[in-house]
Amino acid sequence: MAKKPENTNYKVIAENRRARYDYAIEEDLEVGMVLTGSEVKSLRTGQSNIAESYASVENGELWLINSYIAPYEPARQWGHEERRHRKLLVSKREMARLWNSTKREGMTIVPLVMYFNDRGIIKMKIGIAKGKKNHDKRQSDAKRDWARQKQRLLRHSV
Repeated sequence: MAKKPENTNYKVIAENRRARYDYAIEEDLEVGMVLTGSEVKSLRTGQSNIAESYASVENGELWLINSYIAPYEPARQWGHEERRHRKLLVSKREMARLWNSTKREGMTIVPLVMYFNDRGIIKMKIGIAKGKKNHDKRQSDAKRDWARQKQRLLRHSV
């Protein structure tokens, strides 16, 4: 069997590390984005932030709100707004499922990671999440600490 070639074009642009701490991610989904040329150029230089952003279903469309993409200096005259609402591309079935989750079940849609896929196209992984309470956060911290201690003990006993 032929070995699959390594994915050389895959590159993470921005990651929301805080999302997994603040939210319990039920499921994740890969979506496309509608961007302008200057936004893509700026993302190729890695100047973006999705830590404070979220996604919302409005008028039957999915929008990314409060994400930051730095202005691209050579295109400053025809550039883009840094924090504009950006349309996310999903199928009708996925849109209906996202709308049901957010309206009926009290969940939210958070961006997890923005990246270039293997074809060099910008994609975003979003998660359907439920907010964690403080005691849930402490419990997950305790589990992580115990796993770390367990690994340390196993390493020293061998």
